[in-house]
Amino acid sequence: MSKIDYDLKLIDGIVFDVDGVLSPSTIPMGADGVPQRMVNIKDGYALQLAVKKGLKIAIISGADSPALLRRFGALGIKDIFLKVSDKLPVLLKWLGENALSPDCVAFVGDDIPDLQCLDAVGLSVVPRDGATELRQIARYVTQADGGHGVARELLEEVMRAQGLWMNRADAFGW
Repeated sequence: MSKIDYDLKLIDGIVFDVDGVLSPSTIPMGADGVPQRMVNIKDGYALQLAVKKGLKIAIISGADSPALLRRFGALGIKDIFLKVSDKLPVLLKWLGENALSPDCVAFVGDDIPDLQCLDAVGLSVVPRDGATELRQIARYVTQADGGHGVARELLEEVMRAQGLWMNRADAFGW
């Protein structure tokens, strides 16, 4: 039984913010002033597996980084939207283009710019160290802090509920 109070069998799509969700909130700054984001390898495994299993995965972030495009593209994610200052219109357009009902989508965000998107979907998810205002309205608060397995925690729960987690030999490869 899932620890998430939502019918996870309904979830067809999951949208992630980057900073504070797929990377920690504290980001080392390079000498050139460019943030040097860290990624979680277990998140990466779960993301690429979710794509292979047919879940729609998207990234919507205010960040602007070619490294993010390379990282998430290498995991098979095609819908990567960076330099987004107002995330809701991008989310709504993505839902329409993919014929997804908001009730069948999860959004994972950690701070105020994510608030409207969390309100627009069926399953709102916030990392344990997300902003207080978001944790108070989230349908699910992860056990993991941002950048420390948030995607893995959610994707594993969703794929288990749908019978897609560790169900065949193809789960063991990248």
